[in-house]
This record gives sequence, structure tokens and C-alpha cells, in this order.
Amino acid sequence: MLVQAQAYRQQYGFNAIYLLPVNLYGPRDNFDLETSHVIPAMIRKCVEAKEQGRPSVTLWGDGSPTREFLFVEDAAEAIVLATEKYNEPDPVNLGSGEEISMRDLAVLIAKETGFTGELV
Repeated sequence: MLVQAQAYRQQYGFNAIYLLPVNLYGPRDNFDLETSHVIPAMIRKCVEAKEQGRPSVTLWGDGSPTREFLFVEDAAEAIVLATEKYNEPDPVNLGSGEEISMRDLAVLIAKETGFTGELV
């Protein structure tokens, strides 16, 4: 798509832009543990563990990988602004530029959901 957008821009003067959003989260997210992304999966696991009185939540990996996240409404605003104001052939990463470790994310989600057990 990027190459096609750049070709249309060059050949026809078409203001095609290419936006690359980072990991999104927000309202109407998918909380299915088989198909969801990391934030809704962690939220669901912590909420269910709290509701069921479980002493721990098992998550994936060792917590060291980092990821960048963007609230879906901020992404929508960025898309609108880019379509109105950006007129360049280069792709644009939509994100804050700040990453969080999976460990720190899990601790934050546990705190916000009120889960006080162990994160494994």
C-alpha cells in the first residue's frame, strides 16, 4: 500500500498518505482470551481473578518485552489531522514514542482493576 500510495502521488499528484498506528486499545475492544490483544486480555484476567478470589494471574513471557500503545480515540484524531494537514510521501508512525514493559503494564492494570494477588 505504501508503494502504491507513493506511485499515485508521483504519477497523478494524488495526496495519498500512509499511517502506521502502534498497538491500539480502548472502547469496544475485544476481551476474548483467544483472540484479544494484550491490554484487554490482562484486564479480563485481573478482573476475573479478583471476582473469583484467585491468588494469582498467569500472564505470558517474563515481562521484559516493551510495546507502545495508543488510545483508539487519539488514533482517530491523528488520522483526521493527518488527512487534513499531512502532504508528504513518507509514512508516519502514529504513537507517543514511549514504550512500556509488559511487566509494568501488568502491574498498572492489576492496580487499576483492584487485583492485589501475584502476577506470574
